[in-house]
Amino acid sequence: MHAAYFFDAYGTLFDVHAATRKLADKVGPEHALLSDVWRQKQLEYSWTRTLMDRYADFWLLTQQALDFAFAKVPGANQSARKELLDAYWTLDCFEEVPVILKALKECGVQTGILSNGSTGMLEAAVKSSGLKDLLDHTISVDQLSRFKAVPAVYQLVTDACRIYPDAVSFQSSNRWDIAGANAFGFRTVWINRGGQPDEYTDLAPDLVLADLNGLIGKGGKPA
Repeated sequence: MHAAYFFDAYGTLFDVHAATRKLADKVGPEHALLSDVWRQKQLEYSWTRTLMDRYADFWLLTQQALDFAFAKVPGANQSARKELLDAYWTLDCFEEVPVILKALKECGVQTGILSNGSTGMLEAAVKSSGLKDLLDHTISVDQLSRFKAVPAVYQLVTDACRIYPDAVSFQSSNRWDIAGANAFGFRTVWINRGGQPDEYTDLAPDLVLADLNGLIGKGGKPA
């Protein structure tokens, strides 16, 4: 058992495709493609902004990424833009998330989020999903004005909890995020929801799971 269990937010706790799925009829038949492009550009912008040392918060990048997605997928209905952005503030959490967080809290460990998301976005998502009482920390890169996978981002966790990296178990659905956390010294669990092939093989996760359910082992203890 580790002293703290931290989670990436988008794709790990919250379903990033929930917004387009809810508005599928209005967006049109290419809603899934629009969502994929939106997510890809959202991440790309975070990496390039960090490399250029030109920070813009994740909410601005989310809007810019959606505008690019509409340009890339012209068949999608652009009149859905405002509703899609509104829906992104209240994304659904995955079904198992509340149960797993509750089980971790009952084990007496610290729980938290470490996310590229802006402070406001994270607060809204946590509140709408009813997770507030299950999380001890909600940490945004806004504190640093740089995005993952910069090592200083992961240090925000150790500073907040006053523990060493090897006392932290970090869970993310993003393989690149797992690589960054591994390099920093966290125990890493890749939540491979999409069944993606492995990469960054020199920075391998300690555990690979299809979802968060496998994080709690027999007897209700963390795996």
